[in-house]
Amino acid sequence: MNRTDRLVAMVMFLQGRRVVRAEELARHFEVAVRTIYRDIAALGEAGVPVTGEAGVGYSLVKGYHLPPVMFTTDEAMALFVGAEMVKRFSDASLAAPMDSALWKIRSVLPRDRQDDLDRLARATEIHGPGRLPSGLDQCTLLPVQQAIVSRRVLRMTYRAKARDADTVRDVEPLGVTFSNGAWYLVAWCRLRRDFRHFKLERLRSLEVRDERFEHRPDFSLRKHLAEQHAAEERIPVRVRFAPEAVDRARRESHGGFETEQETGAGVEAMLQTFSLEWISGWILSFGGDAEVLEPEELRAIVADRAAVMVRRHAGGAAVEKREPAAAGARG
Repeated sequence: MNRTDRLVAMVMFLQGRRVVRAEELARHFEVAVRTIYRDIAALGEAGVPVTGEAGVGYSLVKGYHLPPVMFTTDEAMALFVGAEMVKRFSDASLAAPMDSALWKIRSVLPRDRQDDLDRLARATEIHGPGRLPSGLDQCTLLPVQQAIVSRRVLRMTYRAKARDADTVRDVEPLGVTFSNGAWYLVAWCRLRRDFRHFKLERLRSLEVRDERFEHRPDFSLRKHLAEQHAAEERIPVRVRFAPEAVDRARRESHGGFETEQETGAGVEAMLQTFSLEWISGWILSFGGDAEVLEPEELRAIVADRAAVMVRRHAGGAAVEKREPAAAGARG
């Protein structure tokens, strides 16, 4: 961040707080305290009414405000995705306030950025309930979103499975979807000459190319995902949940229980899944409060993964982690 940007950001930081100590400003902007003293002096010389008291901190004179600051495209995209995640994974009472806040943000954007946000909305699908993502660097998601909006080709190094070799691919990005705790890029793969879903966590490198690709007016992300969902083979699963785990299981199971029956040991539920690997991890998250009854293959997978966990936590030799199957077509 150059000094001019830091000075503007510093005023915004002060504007959002009553009193701020120099040490807090130094930590936030990752500069020395002496640099903060010089910046505060520069703001005063520029006419920004900053007051300071030794041992207390700095504050802006009451009533002083910066004019509205324009959001960048990246900031608007990040706020859009954040709002959609909040609506999907938090209490329903937050949905209306988040929609209202997003509309206010949208209203101050220039027309071209509003159009970008509209394209991003059509190219984003978030499915839940489920677990929130962990570990995905925003430096990966934002360039993908930018490429979708600007219709630029992505060149990426991708590893489809843990034991597969890396492949370099040029793809035409068409949308992103969040499902089962992970983000996926939906794109036309020029290597495979077909639509593919790429798990963003498996990207080894990513480059937004200058080359633009032709708009696909007949492509709808929502329709494509619905067709993929309908085409995938569903596997029936029967699980017994302890009474204290039933509410969580109902809430987190996609589509809910098909049938359920109360027993003396809890509730036996029938579910449908597209991946025994994925649902085995979900079942293990319940610990002793869930037991697979059918199919036998799933019982074996859960037992195998549980044994690996026991060995690891008992100080045994490391065992390579299984990767859940990705949603949609494989890369």
